[in-house]
Amino acid sequence: MGIFNRSKNTATAVAPAAAQGPDLAHLTGDYSIDPTHSKIGFAVRHAMVTNVRGEFTEYEGKLHLDGANPAASTAELVIKVASVHTNQAQRDEHLRTGDFFEAATFPEITFKSTSAERIDGDTYRMHGDLTIKGTTRPVVLDLEFTGAATDLYGANRVGFEGGTSVDRTSWGLTYNAALETGGVLIGEKVKLSLDISAVRAS
Repeated sequence: MGIFNRSKNTATAVAPAAAQGPDLAHLTGDYSIDPTHSKIGFAVRHAMVTNVRGEFTEYEGKLHLDGANPAASTAELVIKVASVHTNQAQRDEHLRTGDFFEAATFPEITFKSTSAERIDGDTYRMHGDLTIKGTTRPVVLDLEFTGAATDLYGANRVGFEGGTSVDRTSWGLTYNAALETGGVLIGEKVKLSLDISAVRAS
Protein backbone atom coordinates (compact mmCIF):
# COMPACT_ATOMS: atom_id res chain seq x y z
CA MET A 1 0.00 0.00 0.00
CA GLY A 2 1.49 3.35 -1.01
CA ILE A 3 1.32 5.07 2.34
CA PHE A 4 4.76 4.92 3.83
CA ASN A 5 6.77 7.66 2.13
CA ARG A 6 7.57 9.25 5.48
CA SER A 7 10.60 10.09 7.54
CA LYS A 8 10.53 10.49 11.33
CA ASN A 9 13.68 12.63 11.23
CA THR A 10 12.82 16.34 11.03
CA ALA A 11 15.99 17.21 9.14
CA THR A 12 15.34 14.53 6.55
CA ALA A 13 11.72 15.62 6.16
CA VAL A 14 12.76 19.00 4.79
CA ALA A 15 15.58 17.64 2.64
CA PRO A 16 15.24 17.14 -1.11
CA ALA A 17 13.28 14.04 -2.18
CA ALA A 18 16.41 12.34 -3.54
CA ALA A 19 18.02 12.48 -0.11
CA GLN A 20 15.12 10.54 1.44
CA GLY A 21 15.75 7.38 -0.57
CA PRO A 22 17.83 5.50 2.07
CA ASP A 23 15.26 6.28 4.78
CA LEU A 24 12.46 4.71 2.71
CA ALA A 25 14.30 1.58 1.62
CA HIS A 26 13.78 -0.29 4.91
CA LEU A 27 9.99 0.01 4.56
CA THR A 28 9.88 -1.88 1.29
CA GLY A 29 8.67 -5.47 1.65
CA ASP A 30 5.71 -7.74 2.35
CA TYR A 31 3.52 -7.27 5.42
CA SER A 32 0.59 -9.02 7.09
CA ILE A 33 -2.16 -7.16 8.95
CA ASP A 34 -2.21 -7.92 12.68
CA PRO A 35 -5.90 -8.21 13.69
CA THR A 36 -5.08 -8.08 17.41
CA HIS A 37 -3.77 -4.52 17.01
CA SER A 38 -6.04 -3.31 14.20
CA LYS A 39 -9.68 -2.39 13.69
CA ILE A 40 -12.00 -2.41 10.69
CA GLY A 41 -15.10 -0.45 11.60
CA PHE A 42 -18.21 1.12 10.16
CA ALA A 43 -20.90 3.62 11.10
CA VAL A 44 -24.38 4.14 9.64
CA ARG A 45 -27.17 6.56 10.51
CA HIS A 46 -29.99 5.06 12.59
CA ALA A 47 -33.51 6.49 12.82
CA MET A 48 -32.30 9.73 11.22
CA VAL A 49 -30.76 10.98 14.47
CA THR A 50 -27.65 9.01 15.51
CA ASN A 51 -25.04 6.53 14.29
CA VAL A 52 -24.81 2.81 14.93
CA ARG A 53 -21.17 1.75 15.01
CA GLY A 54 -19.73 -1.69 14.53
CA GLU A 55 -16.71 -3.65 13.41
CA PHE A 56 -15.58 -6.92 11.89
CA THR A 57 -13.45 -8.91 14.30
CA GLU A 58 -12.09 -11.61 11.95
CA TYR A 59 -10.07 -10.74 8.85
CA GLU A 60 -6.70 -11.15 7.22
CA GLY A 61 -4.78 -8.93 4.87
CA LYS A 62 -1.46 -8.56 3.15
CA LEU A 63 0.44 -5.57 1.86
CA HIS A 64 3.35 -5.13 -0.47
CA LEU A 65 5.02 -1.81 0.27
CA ASP A 66 7.40 -0.06 -2.05
CA GLY A 67 9.06 2.72 -0.06
CA ALA A 68 10.86 4.23 -3.05
CA ASN A 69 7.84 4.08 -5.37
CA PRO A 70 4.53 4.17 -3.42
CA ALA A 71 2.54 3.75 -6.65
CA ALA A 72 3.91 0.19 -6.92
CA SER A 73 2.46 -0.80 -3.53
CA THR A 74 -0.53 -3.15 -3.25
CA ALA A 75 -3.02 -4.42 -0.67
CA GLU A 76 -5.51 -7.25 -0.27
CA LEU A 77 -8.04 -7.80 2.52
CA VAL A 78 -10.48 -10.63 3.31
CA ILE A 79 -13.15 -10.05 5.99
CA LYS A 80 -15.28 -12.79 7.56
CA VAL A 81 -18.85 -11.48 7.40
CA ALA A 82 -20.06 -13.60 10.31
CA SER A 83 -17.69 -11.71 12.63
CA VAL A 84 -19.77 -8.51 12.40
CA HIS A 85 -20.17 -7.00 15.88
CA THR A 86 -22.27 -4.01 16.94
CA ASN A 87 -22.61 -4.71 20.68
CA GLN A 88 -26.18 -5.95 20.16
CA ALA A 89 -26.57 -9.67 19.46
CA GLN A 90 -30.02 -9.50 17.85
CA ARG A 91 -28.87 -6.77 15.45
CA ASP A 92 -25.72 -8.74 14.59
CA GLU A 93 -27.81 -11.80 13.71
CA HIS A 94 -30.06 -9.67 11.51
CA LEU A 95 -27.02 -8.29 9.68
CA ARG A 96 -25.95 -11.86 8.85
CA THR A 97 -29.31 -12.69 7.22
CA GLY A 98 -30.48 -12.18 3.65
CA ASP A 99 -31.83 -8.74 4.57
CA PHE A 100 -28.23 -7.58 4.71
CA PHE A 101 -24.98 -9.53 4.16
CA GLU A 102 -26.43 -13.03 3.64
CA ALA A 103 -23.38 -14.48 5.35
CA ALA A 104 -24.23 -18.14 4.72
CA THR A 105 -24.07 -17.60 0.93
CA PHE A 106 -21.48 -14.81 0.83
CA PRO A 107 -19.17 -15.47 3.81
CA GLU A 108 -16.47 -12.97 2.83
CA ILE A 109 -16.04 -9.31 1.97
CA THR A 110 -12.90 -8.65 -0.06
CA PHE A 111 -10.85 -5.65 -1.12
CA LYS A 112 -8.08 -5.70 -3.72
CA SER A 113 -6.13 -2.59 -4.63
CA THR A 114 -5.79 -1.43 -8.23
CA SER A 115 -3.57 1.65 -7.77
CA ALA A 116 -2.01 3.88 -5.12
CA GLU A 117 -0.74 7.45 -4.99
CA ARG A 118 0.83 9.89 -2.58
CA ILE A 119 -1.27 13.05 -2.16
CA ASP A 120 1.02 15.10 0.11
CA GLY A 121 2.97 14.73 3.33
CA ASP A 122 1.74 11.60 5.07
CA THR A 123 -1.52 11.45 3.09
CA TYR A 124 -2.10 8.78 0.47
CA ARG A 125 -4.94 7.47 -1.66
CA MET A 126 -5.59 3.89 -2.67
CA HIS A 127 -8.03 2.79 -5.36
CA GLY A 128 -9.41 -0.74 -5.32
CA ASP A 129 -12.27 -3.17 -5.87
CA LEU A 130 -14.62 -3.92 -2.96
CA THR A 131 -16.72 -7.09 -3.23
CA ILE A 132 -19.82 -7.60 -1.05
CA LYS A 133 -22.55 -10.20 -1.69
CA GLY A 134 -20.96 -11.11 -5.01
CA THR A 135 -21.01 -7.53 -6.32
CA THR A 136 -17.71 -5.78 -7.05
CA ARG A 137 -17.46 -2.00 -7.26
CA PRO A 138 -14.56 0.47 -7.13
CA VAL A 139 -13.82 2.42 -3.97
CA VAL A 140 -11.22 5.01 -2.97
CA LEU A 141 -9.52 4.94 0.45
CA ASP A 142 -7.95 8.07 1.92
CA LEU A 143 -5.13 7.06 4.24
CA GLU A 144 -2.62 8.59 6.62
CA PHE A 145 0.66 6.98 7.63
CA THR A 146 0.85 6.82 11.43
CA GLY A 147 4.29 5.38 12.06
CA ALA A 148 6.88 2.62 11.74
CA ALA A 149 8.71 0.86 14.57
CA THR A 150 10.26 -2.34 15.83
CA ASP A 151 8.16 -3.77 18.67
CA LEU A 152 9.34 -5.49 21.86
CA TYR A 153 9.41 -8.86 20.09
CA GLY A 154 11.59 -7.64 17.24
CA ALA A 155 8.78 -7.40 14.67
CA ASN A 156 8.93 -4.51 12.21
CA ARG A 157 5.56 -2.76 12.13
CA VAL A 158 3.94 -0.03 10.06
CA GLY A 159 0.64 1.69 10.79
CA PHE A 160 -1.97 3.72 9.00
CA GLU A 161 -5.53 4.90 9.45
CA GLY A 162 -8.23 6.22 7.16
CA GLY A 163 -11.35 5.13 5.38
CA THR A 164 -14.07 6.05 2.93
CA SER A 165 -17.84 6.44 2.59
CA VAL A 166 -19.96 4.18 0.41
CA ASP A 167 -23.61 3.78 -0.56
CA ARG A 168 -24.61 0.36 0.78
CA THR A 169 -27.38 -0.05 -1.79
CA SER A 170 -24.73 -0.24 -4.55
CA TRP A 171 -23.85 -3.68 -3.17
CA GLY A 172 -27.43 -4.89 -2.79
CA LEU A 173 -27.79 -3.95 0.88
CA THR A 174 -31.17 -2.33 0.37
CA TYR A 175 -33.16 -3.36 3.47
CA ASN A 176 -34.95 -0.48 5.21
CA ALA A 177 -38.09 0.50 7.10
CA ALA A 178 -40.11 3.72 7.08
CA LEU A 179 -40.46 5.78 10.25
CA GLU A 180 -43.83 7.10 11.40
CA THR A 181 -42.35 10.57 11.69
CA GLY A 182 -40.91 10.45 8.17
CA GLY A 183 -37.61 9.25 6.82
CA VAL A 184 -36.16 5.76 7.11
CA LEU A 185 -34.69 3.58 9.83
CA ILE A 186 -31.25 3.03 8.27
CA GLY A 187 -29.15 5.48 6.28
CA GLU A 188 -27.78 4.49 2.90
CA LYS A 189 -24.33 6.03 3.44
CA VAL A 190 -21.89 3.89 5.41
CA LYS A 191 -18.64 5.28 6.76
CA LEU A 192 -15.85 2.69 6.68
CA SER A 193 -12.81 3.18 8.94
CA LEU A 194 -9.43 1.48 9.13
CA ASP A 195 -6.87 1.54 11.92
CA ILE A 196 -4.19 -0.90 10.86
CA SER A 197 -0.97 -2.31 12.24
CA ALA A 198 0.93 -4.55 9.82
CA VAL A 199 3.95 -6.76 10.51
CA ARG A 200 6.74 -7.30 8.02
CA ALA A 201 7.36 -10.88 6.90
CA SER A 202 10.55 -12.35 8.33
